[in-house]
Amino acid sequence: MAPRFDETLMHEALRLAKKGAGWTNPNPMVGAVIVKGTRVTARGFHKRAGKSHAEIEALSEAGEGARGATLYVNLEPCAHFGKTPPCVDAIIQAGIKRVVCATKDPNPRVNGKGITRLRKAGIPVRVGACANEARALNEAFFTFHRKKRPFIGLKYAASLDGKLSTRTGDSKWITNKEARAYARSLRGSYQAVLVGIRTILSDDPHLGVRAQGKRDPLRIILDPDLRIPLSAKVLRDQNVLIAASFGAPRRKKMALEKRGSTILLFKGKGIPLRGLLRELRKRNIVSILVEGGGKTIGSFLDERLLDRVYAFYAPVLIGGKDASTIGGRGVRTLHGASRLNDVSVMRFGDNVLISGKVS
Repeated sequence: MAPRFDETLMHEALRLAKKGAGWTNPNPMVGAVIVKGTRVTARGFHKRAGKSHAEIEALSEAGEGARGATLYVNLEPCAHFGKTPPCVDAIIQAGIKRVVCATKDPNPRVNGKGITRLRKAGIPVRVGACANEARALNEAFFTFHRKKRPFIGLKYAASLDGKLSTRTGDSKWITNKEARAYARSLRGSYQAVLVGIRTILSDDPHLGVRAQGKRDPLRIILDPDLRIPLSAKVLRDQNVLIAASFGAPRRKKMALEKRGSTILLFKGKGIPLRGLLRELRKRNIVSILVEGGGKTIGSFLDERLLDRVYAFYAPVLIGGKDASTIGGRGVRTLHGASRLNDVSVMRFGDNVLISGKVS
């Protein structure tokens, strides 16, 4: 097949993959297309973690029509047993004659093994069609395996003078309704959302997507002393993890665990972010959206634990040296500042979102 034809079909696989957004974690989003000659005979995508992979969905739809066909998939087919059997075995048994995949799987359990198995079975494999688009789609999954930690997005809403709230802590609302709705929708793209205890105490946030058909992320609270009220909105169900210190009140810990919250304990008065991320990686938490407050965001900045930033700005000036801003130590010189690339700008009426990847 001509490279241009391969890329056209790979774009279709990528389009299908996006349909699993928010549901496949900790797995990547994957789409698959089966083509015989120039005709698409079957499509599939990974709908949810634990369910059939995209290749299996497409092969099931194709049936005997898969024999002698070409399979397009935006990520290397797996070659190991997980919650489902290896996809490469099904591909070989179905009689697929050629495979085109956008990129190798960064997961050490795969990472080229699937491609090798297919080639040893006599099936030609082309790797690299729409590779950049494929890696961008699953940037959290690639970061998780390459950096050995969850992908971190930082989100905040600020006035033009960089304030996150007034000197009295009032922050409802700096941005307009449209900007806030989009900000909530970002949560659906992440496996977890994280805030510090001050945000819980001052705002009592919901931290859910609040949209039909969207999955709520795990809610992570940094609360060394377990000051969180049992009436807090984030404790409405068991989809909660609280990071606390060993010195936190034992009775409060027991009360929270009785309600179904998971408590992780750490030494010291604060929460060591790298230690926390190691624990979350063990639990297969692939991506985290850090939403506040200013002290928590500043801590992630200081530790260089960030991959993407979403900065919402409203045309308002708050002023005041005691008004809330992003905290932390900060950098000594501009040369040491975190900079964004692939920057995009979106408008929500008179509000603006500036977002980009951290270089």
